[in-house]
Amino acid sequence: MTIEIDLLNGDASWPRAEPLLDAVWPDDVMATLSWGHIKWAHADLRVLIDAPEGGLACHVGIYFRTIDWNGNKIHVGGIGGVSTRQDCRGRGYASLALAAAVDTIRANEAVRFALLFCEEQNFAFYRARGWEPFEGEIWCEQPDGRIRFDLMAPFVFDIKRAPRQGRIDLCGLPW
Repeated sequence: MTIEIDLLNGDASWPRAEPLLDAVWPDDVMATLSWGHIKWAHADLRVLIDAPEGGLACHVGIYFRTIDWNGNKIHVGGIGGVSTRQDCRGRGYASLALAAAVDTIRANEAVRFALLFCEEQNFAFYRARGWEPFEGEIWCEQPDGRIRFDLMAPFVFDIKRAPRQGRIDLCGLPW
């Protein structure tokens, strides 16, 4: 069995990704989540994996941003919108897509580290793949202004060297 991994422009691939994200997080589920009301950034790139039996199986969004860490401007890569179709879980698609996304981020020489946000039930998944908790504060923009983003846990991945604490301002919407 061959698994094809596509790396596509974020905006151009949105029509392909949107149905999967809507299936994984339908409106009724989003209404119950502490972060369901958050306005999210659009991905710069997307890693997409199709299931052998057809249809999109897995999605990972990739974001590039200059953030502020403790008063220093730093280029980072973000991971967001990690989702796998219910009937395709447990096959390693998310691990493959995440690895492809990290490789893509790593290829950008300006990027110092990668950053993602996740819920507690996903901590073990990310830790097993080399991600570490960020123990500091995260700030971001929302339509009503700047907020402290503490609705999901931040995790970092060393590209060059990731901070483990301090204050990060995403200088825009979260991902």
